[in-house]
Amino acid sequence: MLPRRPLAWPAWLLRGAPGAAGSWGRPVGPLARRGCCSAPGTPEVPLTRERYPVRRLPFSTVSKQDLAAFERIVPGGVVTDPEALQAPNVDWLRTLRGCSKVLLRPRTSEEVSHILRHCHERNLAVNPQGGNTGMVGGSVPVFDEIILSTARMNRVLSFHSVSGPVRPRCFRPWASDVGVPLLLSPGAEADVPSGWLACARWGLGLTSPGAHWKPSAAAAWSLSAGILVCQAGCVLEELSRYVEERDFIMPLDLGAKGSCHIGGNVATNAGGLRFLRYGSLHGTVLGLEVVLADGTVLDCLTSLRKDNTGYDLKQLFIGSEGTLGIITTVSILCPPKPRAVNVAFLGCPGFAEVLQTFSTCKGMLGEILSAFEFMDAVCMQLVGRHLHLASPVQESPFYVLIETSGSNAGHDAEKLGHFLEHALGSGLVTDGTMATDQRKVKMLWALRERITEALSRDGYVYKYDLSLPVERLYDIVTDLRARLGPHAKHVVGYGHLGDGNLHLNVTAEAFSPSLLAALEPHVYEWTAGQQGSVSAEHGVGFRKRDVLGYSKPPGALQLMQQLKALLDPKGILNPYKTLPSQA
Repeated sequence: MLPRRPLAWPAWLLRGAPGAAGSWGRPVGPLARRGCCSAPGTPEVPLTRERYPVRRLPFSTVSKQDLAAFERIVPGGVVTDPEALQAPNVDWLRTLRGCSKVLLRPRTSEEVSHILRHCHERNLAVNPQGGNTGMVGGSVPVFDEIILSTARMNRVLSFHSVSGPVRPRCFRPWASDVGVPLLLSPGAEADVPSGWLACARWGLGLTSPGAHWKPSAAAAWSLSAGILVCQAGCVLEELSRYVEERDFIMPLDLGAKGSCHIGGNVATNAGGLRFLRYGSLHGTVLGLEVVLADGTVLDCLTSLRKDNTGYDLKQLFIGSEGTLGIITTVSILCPPKPRAVNVAFLGCPGFAEVLQTFSTCKGMLGEILSAFEFMDAVCMQLVGRHLHLASPVQESPFYVLIETSGSNAGHDAEKLGHFLEHALGSGLVTDGTMATDQRKVKMLWALRERITEALSRDGYVYKYDLSLPVERLYDIVTDLRARLGPHAKHVVGYGHLGDGNLHLNVTAEAFSPSLLAALEPHVYEWTAGQQGSVSAEHGVGFRKRDVLGYSKPPGALQLMQQLKALLDPKGILNPYKTLPSQA
């Protein structure tokens, strides 16, 4: 058996993240999670119809008879108080405002069905709304659409492990160890040669060279996955707590997790911080229940991992932003909770070093790498200025956050330690800190997750969510700083480097038509020139519906319009969103 090499940790790696005292350890409340920064005296948000050239479609208006019908369908769930309607009419960024006079709060799919059947008959437009945390105006009305809130549809219906706790059955060793794969049935004991491969995607890491695997109740790895079935109005953070108590995790994690609803996440195909490890919701959502525009309940709520019978209809609704149907129930696959999580926060001298750090990271960490995020120096300055969060490392032009998750704490720490020693020794990294304690891990993640909140406190924000080739990811930030000069307050770039997803943000003291004209269509043209996407994970909503042509060919846009006409012939579901006003 080969001896394990002792770790030689540089002193800087042993520095923990700042402790609970002071600004680092301040609890994050619901408003802070959403980045809500409105205060008494905040100017009223202009009406969307006054700021943007949009014309109301010929929908009916809500009558007293309609209100009476809604009250029969959802007793006590009809809101008409103007003060109570102020918040759901305004988007998270406080840049769009509708003038809906009715909000409905159903509890069941049947109530949603009855509501849509009535609205379809009366030609009343409906705006589905979850946690209202979207960035592109997809969750708020443009005119007087009825707001249908899923907030009271917040029940977990079931949770089951697919196969229960099991031990790994098959490992494939390197050819130098043995010539053929070895099958190990549960209960068997065997020495594990160096280099054994394990199932990494769902939390199993490589064993350390020469280690022994002796199956036991304490040491057994779990290959099981959980299946959660819940209503669309469940808050993501609450679902995360629910499944973590059962040793599983949600396959997605977002900065807005304290407010966003799982139905909205699916409807927008939200990406988030775990995309690198677990992929998109197109892969982790197993089934959906959806109510169509005419009230028909489409039951595709399977919990099967494999179902190859005809068209996979649920995929139509993932990312459709409520324009084809309203998602009411979700069946989603939940991976096992990692037994070991490490987070490193590092400073890099340039973006070239950020890219090289990522490449090296993938090569050296492999299957345990679960997140690779980056931010520029201005992001860190704004987080410190507006949220009073201190940087745990010395000032650098760029910062990266690396997360590993796996099943063996010693193995993962050793791999991460080797990587960090190499990164420091080669000059890719100038300073860093590492955390394994959950409290400190959350503190490091807060620096990345709360950038959006800090930006919202810096002024009016022009937000762009771009998918680009990784090697060109930051070029647009440099380009815009030169292009805009003093007309912009700040131009920043951060995001999911592992996914090629840049969050480009420009702040100004107030909305400026001239600044917008300097940004658009330049940003979209630049992105199209790189064969990128104008929306990586935020969706299309109201803001980006007329720029889809930069990422989709005319034939695709035409087919989208045909699908919309087929499923919602009257166009009552979330009008003015997702599809171009003129295709």
